[in-house]
Amino acid sequence: MIIVTTRQMQQMDKNTIESFGIPGRVLMENAGRGALETLSDHFDLKGARVAVVAGRGNNGGDGFVIGRYLMEMGVSVSFFLLSNPNRVQGDAGVNMNLVMDLLAEHSQSQFIEITDKESLEAAGEILQDHDLFVDAIFGTGLNADVRGIYRDVIELINDSGKAVFSVDIPSGINADTGAVCGVAIQADATATFAFAKAGHILYPGNFHTGDLEVIDIGIPGHIAKAQSPDIFLPESHDIADLIPARNFNAHKGSFGHLLVLAGSPGKTGAAALCANAAMRTGAGLVTLGVPETLMPVIEPMVMEPMTTALAQTPSGGLSATAVDDITALLADKAALALGPGIGTDPGTRELIKGIMAIASVPMVIDADGLNCIAENPDILGTVKAPVILTPHPGEMARLTGKTTADIQQNRMETARNFAEKYKVILVLKGAQTLVACPDGAVSICPTGNPGMACGGMGDVLTGMIAAFLAQNLPPESAALAGVYVHGLCGDLLAQDYAFGFSASDMVANIPQALKTLFS
Repeated sequence: MIIVTTRQMQQMDKNTIESFGIPGRVLMENAGRGALETLSDHFDLKGARVAVVAGRGNNGGDGFVIGRYLMEMGVSVSFFLLSNPNRVQGDAGVNMNLVMDLLAEHSQSQFIEITDKESLEAAGEILQDHDLFVDAIFGTGLNADVRGIYRDVIELINDSGKAVFSVDIPSGINADTGAVCGVAIQADATATFAFAKAGHILYPGNFHTGDLEVIDIGIPGHIAKAQSPDIFLPESHDIADLIPARNFNAHKGSFGHLLVLAGSPGKTGAAALCANAAMRTGAGLVTLGVPETLMPVIEPMVMEPMTTALAQTPSGGLSATAVDDITALLADKAALALGPGIGTDPGTRELIKGIMAIASVPMVIDADGLNCIAENPDILGTVKAPVILTPHPGEMARLTGKTTADIQQNRMETARNFAEKYKVILVLKGAQTLVACPDGAVSICPTGNPGMACGGMGDVLTGMIAAFLAQNLPPESAALAGVYVHGLCGDLLAQDYAFGFSASDMVANIPQALKTLFS
């Protein structure tokens, strides 16, 4: 699914009207009529008393179109305009006037202006005495906190306990970030136009949106394409198409040999989870390199992956003196996973810098691998091969010098800016994991659930992405496939367990997730 920004949608509307010749009033009519269909599908309108709460812009105009059709269906409709009617201009004004002309023929309907606290107080009881609210207050252009009577009306609607249908986007939600602008409508369903907006998909906007329906209003395809949409919500068939079918005569060498460098004292589980996940995701061969004294611990934890002992620092982490051995190991490898449980010993930091300088295979860097380069992320500019970084918000904060709160406030912008600056693929983990690419494209992962919020899940994800790299998927495809299937795996487990499933459970369930993807 393609997601658009406010600016892109505004430009599409403008170009459709000005260069393609479809009048704005026709687009508004199409929007209102399509939204009515969604409204009828989601709510029982028989005998319902509907309140259309409209602002003075085009969102209010859409609401007037919906209300006009409702009146023609015989539904009792009250229109509450949060403005002086003289301020409603253009196509919205035309549709407001059409509604007012029809009121004489529909005695059960009424039109009430609310322009200040006094008029709101006078109309408050009438406003609440409805079964269903149509929210047409603000559209997608809102970028400041909601204040005054707008805030009061939104709070009144939310507190009413009645059903709410939002037009285009719940009023009070930033359409580009999903943030709540002080207060926002809590909708049961939303009809948006032409394309979904990022604010419908990103938290907390997604929780305010309710059921989302996208309405075709007649934007020509070439006009939409000209805006070069670069935000995507992948669907299962999109991900399945990224993973090639296996030939009948394939062998283990057909699916790549992955090198995993991971582990340190106390963190052997991270190394094992990563390597085992890679095998379950279809890598033909996996070699796990760990500090030499950890070999007796790690070998019982991995059955299929091969293991190799590497030089270690006095504290037990991988040593910079292992770089020559690792260079030899990389000679026949298709991909590299670097970082799970590897620690941040100074010698390990030097090793990671050395590996990044010489590695010619695509790599995934995670966990302590990220922490080791956080002091100088410019080292990413020296790598010879594609790099996928998989930070959680705390690691992202260290990489950027920001706070975790800063990262979470605008995850998409943070991920996109970093990927573009350093020419890497950035997987920003968390609820709705983001995959940002160097060309500015960002995908929002629709899979995953809170049951996955436990230790080791990131190590599993690293192994999965690296396995897809080893199978010769392009780095962008490997990251997308790994993230999506990882979340799908968690969703399948959540069908049986609300939470409490572990990273090891995830590893065991990867083949089932892959089967589901292709079914």
